[in-house]
Amino acid sequence: MTKVEPQASHDASSSVDGAPETVRVAYLIGRLDRALRRHISEAVHPLGLTMQQYTALSVLAWRSPLSNAQLAEKSLVSPQAANEMVKAMEGKGLVERSPDPHHGRIVQIHMTDTGRSTLDEANHAVEALERCMLEALSASQQRMFQRHLKSSLKALGAGLVEPE
Repeated sequence: MTKVEPQASHDASSSVDGAPETVRVAYLIGRLDRALRRHISEAVHPLGLTMQQYTALSVLAWRSPLSNAQLAEKSLVSPQAANEMVKAMEGKGLVERSPDPHHGRIVQIHMTDTGRSTLDEANHAVEALERCMLEALSASQQRMFQRHLKSSLKALGAGLVEPE
């Protein structure tokens, strides 16, 4: 069997010397994810939060109460990591756990008033970060960018937590 080598092409995605002119979208989103994680961590650290705790509080602000498994899934951490995170957040007075009235083995996680006020402060810091990140885009472009991101998440089956 003869091995067929792909022919070099000079389309819009490669330059004359064969080097790519464009960067893969997945790579750009990955870089953005890492940069956002770092900057969000730095922004919420003075409030005594980790980025994962900030994410969990944000999730609980939209949907509460949640079980540990539900919070883990929506916060993008493992159930074991969520359990440790919830213990730490409970120790800081940010969340409370209570038995589910319908399922004896399930514990519901609720955000406390302290958690809500801490989340409000953290949101101000993250909003400033987002303004910086999006400052080159018009309001219309920002809305379009958000729609494209949501569409991409939906296409990959990575649901989004939003108000109902």
